[in-house]
This record gives sequence, C-alpha cells and structure tokens, in this order.
Amino acid sequence: MRRSEITTHPTIKPYDEPTGGWGSVKSLLAHSKAENLVTTSLWSTLAKQNKPGGFMCVSCSWAKPASQHTFEFCENGAKATMWELTKGRTDRDFFARHRVTELLEWPDHDLEKHGRLTTPMRYDASLDQYVPVSWESAFKEIGRELNALDPKSVVFYASGRASLETSYMYQLFARIYGHQNLPDSSNMCHESTSVGLPKSIGSPVGTIVYEDFEHTDMMFFFGHNIGTNAPRMLHPIQECRKRGVPVVTFNPILERGLMRFKSPQNPAEMLSPGPGTKMSSDYFQVRCGGDTAVMTGIAKTVLALDDEAKEAGRERVLDVAFIEEHCHGFDEFEAFVRASSWEEIERWSGLKRAHLEDVGRQYARAKAVIGHYGMGLTQHRHGVQNVQMLVNLLMMRGNIGKKGAGISPIRGHSNVQGQRTVGITEKTELVPAGKFKEFYGFEPPTEKGRDTVETCEGVIDGSVRGFIGLGGNFVRAVPETAKVEEAWRGLRLHVEIATKLNRSHLLPGEVTYLLPCLGRIERDSQATGDQWVAVEDSTATIHGSLGYRPPASPELLSEPKIVAELAKATVPGKSTIPWDEWVADYSRVRDEIERAYPQHFKDFNKRFQKPGGFRRDIKASYRVWETENKKANFIVPDGFDTNPNVNKEGENVFELMTMRSNDQFNTTIYGYNDRLRGISGSRMILLMNEEDMARLGFKDQDLVDVETNAEDGVERRVEGLRIHSYKLPRGNVGGYYPELNKLVPLWHHAIGSHCPAAKCVPIKVTAAAHAL
Repeated sequence: MRRSEITTHPTIKPYDEPTGGWGSVKSLLAHSKAENLVTTSLWSTLAKQNKPGGFMCVSCSWAKPASQHTFEFCENGAKATMWELTKGRTDRDFFARHRVTELLEWPDHDLEKHGRLTTPMRYDASLDQYVPVSWESAFKEIGRELNALDPKSVVFYASGRASLETSYMYQLFARIYGHQNLPDSSNMCHESTSVGLPKSIGSPVGTIVYEDFEHTDMMFFFGHNIGTNAPRMLHPIQECRKRGVPVVTFNPILERGLMRFKSPQNPAEMLSPGPGTKMSSDYFQVRCGGDTAVMTGIAKTVLALDDEAKEAGRERVLDVAFIEEHCHGFDEFEAFVRASSWEEIERWSGLKRAHLEDVGRQYARAKAVIGHYGMGLTQHRHGVQNVQMLVNLLMMRGNIGKKGAGISPIRGHSNVQGQRTVGITEKTELVPAGKFKEFYGFEPPTEKGRDTVETCEGVIDGSVRGFIGLGGNFVRAVPETAKVEEAWRGLRLHVEIATKLNRSHLLPGEVTYLLPCLGRIERDSQATGDQWVAVEDSTATIHGSLGYRPPASPELLSEPKIVAELAKATVPGKSTIPWDEWVADYSRVRDEIERAYPQHFKDFNKRFQKPGGFRRDIKASYRVWETENKKANFIVPDGFDTNPNVNKEGENVFELMTMRSNDQFNTTIYGYNDRLRGISGSRMILLMNEEDMARLGFKDQDLVDVETNAEDGVERRVEGLRIHSYKLPRGNVGGYYPELNKLVPLWHHAIGSHCPAAKCVPIKVTAAAHAL
C-alpha cells in the first residue's frame, strides 16, 4: 500500500519559532538521514553550492553575492541538492515491477522520492509499462514522429531548471522545426511581470542589484513567502532590519519568514535564547486581491502630504523633477487616486485608513525604497495591473533607477528568467529572429506560439498533438488539471527529459518516451572536457555553474546533448548549426548567445565565472526607458476588483489562494511537514478564518469538500480536505499547490498575460459528503 495524502490525519499546532534557527538545522539533518546522505561528502557538496567554481542551486533564483557566506545555501536549497544526490534509483528493474496504471496511484512525493531515472525508456501500451530503449532508437523514432506531425501542433515546454546554453539550443531547435510553441515556468508564475514591467519601465525584469540592500532605507513586500521560496534573501533583509530599515509587508497569510529570523550563519545568534530578528516593522494581512487598493491608499496619502508641503512652502513629497523629466501619464494617475474614496479602499483592501496613512507617511520620509513582490501580485486576474501599480507607487517618489531603490520581482526557479533572456518565448518580438536567419540559414516562424494556457486549451481540444518537456511536471503544475489529464492521453507524441519520475510522465500518449538527463550537480564531460553552464538570477546577473559529482548512471546524457540529438534526428540539413561542435564545447554556445544578444552578454565566456557573476544591461536601472514613448509610464488601474465577472456571492463562497509548503519546491514535494505553518502529516488541508468556520458550523479538523464557484458547466471538485482554523482575512481560504490546481479554471488567468490566477479563486465549501 502506498501512503495516502487524503487519509493521513494531520497534526496542526502553532509554530512560534523563527525562520532559520535550529528548526532549519534539524530539518536538514532529518532529510539527509532520510536520503541516507549523512556523510562528509554531502556537506562538502553543500559547501560548493552557489559558490564560484561550484554549482548554482537548482531551486532558487535569488542573487549570489560576490562575498559569500560560509554556507551559501538555504534550507530548501539544501533539500533540493539532497533530492538530486539521493542514492535511490528508478531504474529498468523498477519499471519492470510496476505498471503505469499502478504508479498513477502513488502520491507525488513517493514517485520522486524513489530516486533518479537511469535509463531511456519507451512506453509499451500492451504491457502498460515503460521498457528500456537505446538512445539511438529513441532519437530516431522521436525525429520520425515529429516529422509526421504539423510543427504547429507540437509544444516544446521548458522548466526553469535548464541552463542558458540548453535553453538557447532548445529554442533554436523549435524554430528550425517550425513553431514558437515555447511555454515555460514563467508563464505560470511571473508572466504578469514580463508583460507589465515593459509597458511601465521598458524592462521585463527588475531593476535592483544585491548591493542596493546596503543603501535602501525602506522596503515593501507584497505577496511573497520568503521563508519558503527565497530564504537566502533573509540575510540581507536581516542586515537592513538591524540598522533600522522599515520593512512593510502586505500578505493575507502571516508567513514566518517575514516575521522572525535567526541566521544559521551566526553562531552567537543561534545560541541566543531570544526570538530572533523581527523582519517586518509592520505586517498587514491584506484581503486577497486587495493589493491595488492598498497601494492606492498609500499613494493617496502621498498626494495629501504633497498638498500640505506645497501649501506650507516646504520641499515637495512627490519627486517632481523625476516625474517631469522621466515620466508620462502622471496626471491621469493622480486623477484616479484622488477620485478613489477611502471607503472603497478600505472595503477592497480589508485594512484601515489610519494604517495605510501611517505607511504613506513612512514612505514619504524614505529616500530610497525597494518594492519586492511575488506571485501574490502576479497570479491574479489583474496581475499585470498589480505589478504596474507598484511601479506607479515607486515612481511617485523617484524610486526607480537610483541606488538603494527599485522594483524587485522575486523569481522562483533557478533559471526561469534566463531562459526568457535567450529565446524561450512564444513571442516573435522578444527574439532576434533576423539574426537567427542570418547566423544559421533558416527562416524563423513569425506566427505567435502557444503559452501555457493556450497549450492546455490545445491539449483539451485536440489541436496539440505532440509535447516535449524539458524538465518540470507540466500537467501537475497547470490549472484545470483534471480536464488536461483526461485529454493528455490523446497526444500522438509525448517526450519527457527528466531526472526523476513524476505524474506527468505517467500520462502516456500513443508514442511516449522518458529520457533521463544529468543533474546540475553532476559532472558533464564532453569531448573537450568537463563543461560549465550558466544561469541568470532574479537580479539579471549571470553566474557560472560547474557540476562535479559522479553521474547517477553511466547511461545519462546532458540536456544539451539530448537537445542536439533530437535536433539532428528531426531537422538535419535545415540549418547551419554545428550541433556536435556545440555539444563538444559549451563555450561555443555561449559565443553564439553573445553574438545574438551583444547588449547583455559582452565577453560572456570571460566574465561568467567571476565571483558574483556579471549583470545584464538593464537600462531602466539607470533611467533609460526602452518603452515606445521612451518614458517611464504611470498606468492607471481599471479598478479595485481583481476578480471581475466572477460570481463571488453566497454564504459558503470563499476566495482560495494556493500556496507552497516549507517542504516543497514547485511541484516537488520533499515531505509532509510544513514546519513554518505548524502543519504536518498531510497536504489535504484547507485553512480558514475562525469566524467563517463558526458561521458555517465547522470545527477544527472537520472534513469538507470544495468546488469552483463557476457557471461554465464544468465540475471542478476536491473532496476530503481537513479544515483548520488559521489567521486569515474573512472570506479568504488557503490550500496547497498543486493539489488544488484542479479548482483553477483555464479561463481564470491574468488579463493581458495569461498567468494562471491561482490566487482569489472563487470556491464553495461544504461539509464532506463521505466520511473517510
């Protein structure tokens, strides 16, 4: 019997310890023991993580400073390394013992925990099993199948793990083949950033660098669980707090990372009996979806203070010189803010006017302010608006393009931002198509490709016939999971390039292959020797990464090698790309990236291995605006309702926000212990405000069923969640991603960016129909 998430009885108790501290140390020791990795070899490997001459973490994209800590890894980064170093193997004997139908019953955690994939496999429908296959025959048949399909019906997905070199080769392969169906992890998380920021400041990425923490005198945090998703960022924040920098946080859930922190890097702090550093000077539990209203309230206060300063003849609160020289659209934005009533701001934000005015006064006093945000802003119907509104707020005081200030989208996956930089995109205007034609002798497609939502729509309606996955767990990560899973088996071709088994791999098409690859920590030896790869972090800084551990299996190939062999089998003679030469020496690929993107990658091979890496040329960081009008643009919001045209009425209707646990990275589940929220033993949990529970007659640990409150004829339902009282705004509930993805309709995405709106999903909660 496999362990069942639904029948596991959870243990829930308050967790009042700081993030980091001994809780983090104990967790790592427990995980290393569980993976049978309690050895000096493990700790010597971790000592190389995020270090010059070492390897870049596969789970986190936060900045890697030039001056490193002794341990430049966080709890979740160490778990990701252990997960890859596991001694477990999912080999040919494993597949000979298990049918795919049986494996579909295993929880996500158990599938990946079994160990590393070792052998290329092909699905045999007559046996309902994966069977071994040679690399040569796999590449040959996949190429034959691809050439039998219309390229427009095939999707090449990329998770955020793949290196810049692999990503550049992969997107070229797709375009030579004849399509731009290149969805990626960014589509699911930060596409609202990629769409919103260019219209505001002309850059699809943030403007801050690591050193800005040393010069900032205030920070905002909107919608980010830093303790789970970017814990290494806690160190510079802690340093800011120790010198008195205000950190004002807006999040519906109280997340421990922005409440209390003890640095495992500091022995004196670890041995101290105190509660650790208070990380947020103010923490406000904004109503889910109320962020635009919050920022309007702060902006309204700034305008009022500016009015008072003008009347008294004092220095202006608005940065008038910046606005006049650099900005467009301020008058319209000002009119919107002034016309917004405090009554509406309070209603939509769930916060009091006095609190927002106090924050506005703090902001007016600060000289250099950073605005950090995560998916709590991007994964909404008005996610693009949320991002642009934070830029508006920063620009009112000139907090873009100066030291210690700027916009800071906090990305998740290790190279998801870098993949977009080198061409993993469905949009022609984001790639140098003319250069590709000139350099490699093929005609790049001009028709826009499919993003994640459009890929899912195509799988459901049958217009997508083939899918190649470069890492990730696509089907588990996307919205509308049940319908996508049901339709997935209608694919003609399904190919996955992966290190571990996951649920997406167990949904075979007519022809299905599982191709195991090297992990980033493993030695990648090619004809010219051991190979470096490069990744880009959240601050647009490029770092080198060198694997050194022995491969999990002698049969594994590197991602660049697999991409090259697929291209050779599918599009031979259709370009001048010397695939074999590129695989023999990855520096050749970096030379090509520099040639295609000279603004960002000058002297790529000379600079990418240096401590701290090198930064791309982000012009908005020094107030050069690559927008259509060459100005930074104030963009007026449409309003405060971030879930328009969705039925939110009914006494048992709530707005669901999906979230990740402390024992999780994206769809990878390391365990069932969400330590920072005090939850262990299950992920089938629904967090709810205590007053809402009492109103509906629920008690802690009651079983409930939930379904999407949508009138589109589709039933989206999850049964058997255990309800738990938690400090949340009334009307909001929380549950785990990806288990509750099936409640998110495909059409419930950000306007303008198609980013799935996994926050503020309207659901109905009822007592469980069946006792477990």
